[in-house]
Amino acid sequence: MFFNSRYRDHTQAFLHRLLSRIVDVKPHETAAMLFSFAYFFCLLCGYYLLRPLRDAMGLLGGVGNLQWLFTATFVSMLVLVPVFGAIATRWTPRRFIPYVYRFFALNVLVFGALFAAGIAEVTVSRIFFVWISVFNLFVISIFWSVLADHFKNEQGRRLFGFIAAGGTAGALIGPALAASLVVKFGVVVLTVIAAILLEVAVQCYRLLVRSQRRQGDAGGREPGPAPVARSGDSPEYGSTIGGGIFSGITLILRERYLLGIVLYMLLHTFASTFLYFEQGRIVAAALPDTASRTQLFAIVDLAVSGLTIALQVFVTGGYIRRFGVVAALVLLPAVGMLAVAGIALWPTLFVLVVAQGFRRSVDYAIVRPGREVLFTVVSREAKYKAKNVIETVVYRGGDAVSGWIFTALSAVGIGFSGIAIIFVPLTAAWAALAAWLGRTQDRKARDTSTDAVLHIRKAGLNRGASDETGVA
Repeated sequence: MFFNSRYRDHTQAFLHRLLSRIVDVKPHETAAMLFSFAYFFCLLCGYYLLRPLRDAMGLLGGVGNLQWLFTATFVSMLVLVPVFGAIATRWTPRRFIPYVYRFFALNVLVFGALFAAGIAEVTVSRIFFVWISVFNLFVISIFWSVLADHFKNEQGRRLFGFIAAGGTAGALIGPALAASLVVKFGVVVLTVIAAILLEVAVQCYRLLVRSQRRQGDAGGREPGPAPVARSGDSPEYGSTIGGGIFSGITLILRERYLLGIVLYMLLHTFASTFLYFEQGRIVAAALPDTASRTQLFAIVDLAVSGLTIALQVFVTGGYIRRFGVVAALVLLPAVGMLAVAGIALWPTLFVLVVAQGFRRSVDYAIVRPGREVLFTVVSREAKYKAKNVIETVVYRGGDAVSGWIFTALSAVGIGFSGIAIIFVPLTAAWAALAAWLGRTQDRKARDTSTDAVLHIRKAGLNRGASDETGVA
């Protein structure tokens, strides 16, 4: 036992010396950061194994049916979010998170069997498109909820960029495996590998929780900022979150800050969906079959992941720490407008790949870590429930509404160039909202720090008074 503990300490010290050259990580944060990195790697590697298949199969029924698939995804979210709310209310995160991931892993294997049997190919492909859209948002939303629950605001600014690079590394490996395996072995092998990766993610999550527990048992003796910590309003991470089935929705309606995040997410989905629909039209016209489309999507994902991981490792942490969350959030509307304008002016496959690739890289590398910092200053219940509503129902609801708006505009003769013009004032409002959210987050972080200092001083005074009166 002593040998294992000593070996672990030496290993952690070595890793800290190595990692501290590229990320501002404290010695006591190293283990939790690396387990989080590996956790996110497994999730996104599994998802990106399947994402090219989803995009290719979404075109089997025709580009004109995409809005129906987006609507079906939104309806599925409406059904599943109360179920998740009930589970999160009754069970601790340590219990329900492994169950959720294993449920999705079982689903993946079922789809693999259906693909192998060749049953109702178009119908199964449409169901798979909806399922993977639900799967993606749920598993990643839970991951970031875990991080917001484990890391403080100041830690998130330093570490979330590097941790996000774990996901990007997975997004880099995933499409590379998909592109190399799908033609030779078929799609079934992709589903099996994705299910295995979900189980590995469960084990990484458990190691993250265990490292947090060891840190708590150590009594916080490490120097520097507070260790990887439970949120300020939760005395014990192993406790249930509480609240009601629909409390995620009521929390959003009661707090203007959360409503602002909802609006930011909706504007994000409008831009993403419009670009996705135009991407489907351009790709369907340029490439004739599912295999070539899958290969293109896999190659694009590979290029995006390569650029993203370089930004996350060498740029994100320093960028957010130096310029703040506002500067991170404002990047998305600016880059989104550039992508929309570029594709509207030159609607070719090359311009599509460049514009979408650059927009997605900036979003994943800088904007997403900045957006996740927003949730480090809300209550624990909001971190799991309100956040889940925002990143599932709101996100897919925005997709569905955007899809029908795109279809309606196309039906009355407004092409993508006209949509680009409409998007200009929306971009200005989006940027203003981003600035407000960043400033509000800074204020909440300062208020939380002040409250924590006052609480510590009060506890110290009470302890001193107890000592003077002889009270144990």
